[in-house]
Amino acid sequence: MTNFVVKKPWTGRIGALLGIMVLALSLRTAVSVVPPLLGELRGELGFDASTIGLLAMLPPLIFAIFGLLTPALVRRFGLEKVLVAAVVLAVAGQLLRAGSGAVWPFLGLSAVVMAGYGIGNVVLPPLVKKYFPDRVGVVTAGYVTLLAVGTALSPQLAVPVAGLTNWRVSIGLWSMVSLVVLLPWAMQAWRDRRDRLVLAGADDAGLSPSAGGDGTVSAVPKLLPWRSPVAWGLAIFLAGNSAQTYVYFTWLPPYLSGHGLDAATAGSALAYFAILGLPVSLLVPLWIPRMKNPIFAILLFAACWATGHLGLYLSPSDGTWLWVTFSGLGQGTFATALLMVNLRSRTTHGSAVLSGFSQGVGYAFAGVAPLFFGTIRDATGSWTASFAMLGVCLVVMLAGAVMINPKRYIEDSAVVAVAPGGARAGGAAS
Repeated sequence: MTNFVVKKPWTGRIGALLGIMVLALSLRTAVSVVPPLLGELRGELGFDASTIGLLAMLPPLIFAIFGLLTPALVRRFGLEKVLVAAVVLAVAGQLLRAGSGAVWPFLGLSAVVMAGYGIGNVVLPPLVKKYFPDRVGVVTAGYVTLLAVGTALSPQLAVPVAGLTNWRVSIGLWSMVSLVVLLPWAMQAWRDRRDRLVLAGADDAGLSPSAGGDGTVSAVPKLLPWRSPVAWGLAIFLAGNSAQTYVYFTWLPPYLSGHGLDAATAGSALAYFAILGLPVSLLVPLWIPRMKNPIFAILLFAACWATGHLGLYLSPSDGTWLWVTFSGLGQGTFATALLMVNLRSRTTHGSAVLSGFSQGVGYAFAGVAPLFFGTIRDATGSWTASFAMLGVCLVVMLAGAVMINPKRYIEDSAVVAVAPGGARAGGAAS
């Protein structure tokens, strides 16, 4: 699996660019559209506290499972085929879910939707690596920003659309955004096939090398992320970051409401927290690639997280918006994690393996964080230990940051490489 051959900026890559951006826009809409409609879902489908809790745990759980499975699928079938299958799975799940008549079919089909989008999470960074090796920062900035836009847009429109129609239309509508993803990728597939035929003809005539566009041989080495400090570091970094984010999305409104803020203001604080992800999503991929030591930027974002946590714990009703601002700006660590997938891999295959492993392990850890945050509060009768847990997540994130700061790569974990002619060579483990 080799990188796209770059001759002219953007030439032959418009379909891929549109496909990446629309995919990013659609990845979180199916998750964030549901919470605002839970009032209607309770009455019609029979949701209760336990099934709502299960619904909240589904995205990180399914994302974790398919984060670990997707690299093997990509290795066998290729990025584009896996992407198309994931989009079809997500679209079918959303449409069928919108027609559900009971809570358990709704949950089961939600798992199908999350499986499709869990695969989409993993393939985005290697798609950028493959088609835009010369524009990693710019394209990453674009898709991370649209990921944040989709996360904020669908809950804002959920209730108004349901008011004009019903909750089924409001939920099913976002499947159309995912369906649009297939159009630019069909265009890109046609263009890639044409280019392959041209290159094959040139190769038959002895005019092109057998190596790929990034200068690597066509054989794909076997990578072992379990043995790679880079892979573990990024997984730990993403776990600490995502744990904090999931806690905020789950607990910020009820926490603020419990300290005297009305429900509308508490909900607005969460929306403000989400919106603050937009400016840092644009900044990070354009700034961090220029840095010799990315950890300095991570320390700045970690300081924002720490200030926000401490302010909300000590003075939740005074200075609320200031503390939420600090925590919201701390979300630059998520954009950093996605960017580091490509900064710490040399090849498209390496990017896919690193993306899958880090997201699989990271989301598995993050998925239980909101549950622990609430359970600790109930067990102690105080928020002190719960906020201390956020401090632990911050330390975990920084430990991962130390591991990914040195300029080393997931490909260093290759223990067996297949060279031309079938020779086997041992690689160095890092």
